[in-house]
Amino acid sequence: MERGLALLLALLLGLLPRGRGARLEVQPPEPVVAVALGGSRQLICRLACPGRGTASVQWRGLDTSLGAVQSDAGSSVLWVRNASLSTGGTRVCVGSCGNHTLQQTVQLLVFAFPNQLTVSPAALVAGWDQEVACTAHNVTPSDPEALSLSLLLDGEDLEGLRVLGREVEAEPQDDLLFRVTESWQLPPLGTPAPPTLHCQATMRLPSLELSHQQPIPVLHSLTSLAASVMTSPEATPEEGSTSTPGSPGPQPRNSSASPCRPEIHQSPAPGGLELLCEAACGSAVAVRWTDAPGGLAAYETREAGARAWLSVLWASCNPEGWFQCRLDPGGQTASQYLVPEICFPPASAALWTGSLVLGLLLLVFLTHRLWKCCQTDR
Repeated sequence: MERGLALLLALLLGLLPRGRGARLEVQPPEPVVAVALGGSRQLICRLACPGRGTASVQWRGLDTSLGAVQSDAGSSVLWVRNASLSTGGTRVCVGSCGNHTLQQTVQLLVFAFPNQLTVSPAALVAGWDQEVACTAHNVTPSDPEALSLSLLLDGEDLEGLRVLGREVEAEPQDDLLFRVTESWQLPPLGTPAPPTLHCQATMRLPSLELSHQQPIPVLHSLTSLAASVMTSPEATPEEGSTSTPGSPGPQPRNSSASPCRPEIHQSPAPGGLELLCEAACGSAVAVRWTDAPGGLAAYETREAGARAWLSVLWASCNPEGWFQCRLDPGGQTASQYLVPEICFPPASAALWTGSLVLGLLLLVFLTHRLWKCCQTDR
């Protein structure tokens, strides 16, 4: 509907007589101007009327969210402050010299690209066949032309990756923002394996390119059966974010200098372990388990706000691997690698095996007694 109104307004303005010798200038000159969610931008429109008197310039919009406008003779300045997603749309600068009118259209694009990257698993193990997923949270636009995800080795795209898929979901706290996940099957990492891979998210918009990175450690071996706890921290803007020269950096919404992160603790339980994922972030957050060896359906889990429990029973013979939990909102994750210390067979199988052994022993005993009886009769 907004596009149709823009065409209608442009058509009506196009029917007005054009200025001769006058030139309408807009800064910045691009037809599409990007502004970060929560950020500010200034649009300036100027018109000179040589020999035709005083120029009149004015910004017009298609709705009430035009912005703050200050117009003087020959110029008009449009300020967009604390941009929201509804701020985006068409702005039209209209200038006139006497009876002649000129107009120029600018499309305002509001984007969100906070430094909120998470990876799963939080670390890789050299020599294993592995899948890895990278997720960018609270972003818009989410189409592949604007937002791309990639895996880097030494600053270059990792060769030999097999793309498994791309998934786009609305964020639960704001359905106008999205979480974008891309997953890959990793190739062999070589010998020796690199110490780190990086997940990179890149936002490409007209006259603007931004990127964030999240490191993925590569473990060369599992040296003990003790759990190795690794949390996926958000990279700091200085270390994990880049932008093209002269481009304004993104301004994430609801960001803080010290983001809250979940932690995993383990404690003995009858027949196994109990894992607790918790986040000391207040009552407005929720923690949930997102991944476990063999799938979450094989475990007993329970959740209560900022705490989530998962029971690991040695008798279940679960495969070793990464357990991961996630904090919402925010998307921060914590992961723990666990190797079962003991694996008991199921009770029914143990009972059946014991019965079979007893039966064989009884058969041997009866055979021996029968043989002795036959020898006595002779």
